Order: sequence, then C-alpha cells, then structure tokens
Amino acid sequence: MLPNTLNRSQNHEQEDLQAEKILSQLQNKQLLVVNSRRRNGLIIYKRYHAEFAGPGSAVGGFLDLDAVGVLPVGSLSLVVPPSSEEKQRAYLIRRQWIRLTKQITDNPVPLQRAQMILNQFEHFFDPETVAKLPDRAFALMIGVLPQTIRKVRNPEERLDV
Repeated sequence: MLPNTLNRSQNHEQEDLQAEKILSQLQNKQLLVVNSRRRNGLIIYKRYHAEFAGPGSAVGGFLDLDAVGVLPVGSLSLVVPPSSEEKQRAYLIRRQWIRLTKQITDNPVPLQRAQMILNQFEHFFDPETVAKLPDRAFALMIGVLPQTIRKVRNPEERLDV
C-alpha cells in the first residue's frame, strides 16, 4: 500500500471511530454542544432525514434519541454545557439551524433547494470541507435525491436547467 493510501485509510478509520463514539453519546441521552468557537458542526442522520447542528447547537439529550448515524463537519469539537443557561442557549441555536434548513426546504424546486444548501455550506465552510461531504447527507437535509445534489455540484450533468 502506498503511504498516502495508508494515511487516508487510517484517517477514515479514526473518523469512523469518532462518529461511533458520538452516536453512542447521543443515543445515551448525553447533552453536548457543538463548540461555538470553531467552524464545525454535526450532521445527524435520522431514519428518514438528516439535520445539521452548527456551532453553538445542542446535540443529544432528548433531541437525538432517534439518531442512526452522524457525520462530523470540519474539525468537530463537542463540549459539555457548563450551566443550565448554556443548555438553554444551545437549544435555541439548534432551533435556529433547523429553521434555516426549513427555509431552504420551503422552496418547491429541488435543484434550487440543492443550490441553496450547497451555497450555505460553502459560505460557512471552506470548499474542500464541503466537497468531502456526501451528496446523500445534503439530500437528506433538504428532501431531494442525491442525484439532484450531484447535478448542482457537477454542472456538466445539468442538462435540464
């Protein structure tokens, strides 16, 4: 195996272990907060959709008992909220992230929704981070097919726009 290939597989293994640990924490009702001092977040897969929890958002507790998977975005850092006021603030911030996603999903045109979610993520994260995120994650957040995300990412596939 080439050294780069080895490093890549080790990174994937570490990411998988991190995701498993986080999912276990969420399923065990542990309340955590996405570190608000970093450009990071967590995509939380549910049975039929996904949610994004950005900086300052509460994750876990009663919010994510139905989580079936997670995908860290950026250099994820989760912290334990130090006070009930911090918990309350984190719940409100999570609600704001959900509202932002709802505003995108209110658009009836799937390609436009796909463009909007990608624009939001590219505005907040660097293009390399966004490029690493799977089409399926975005699709589950906004209610489109993964192929729709792919079409927006790869304009040469967009013959119908």
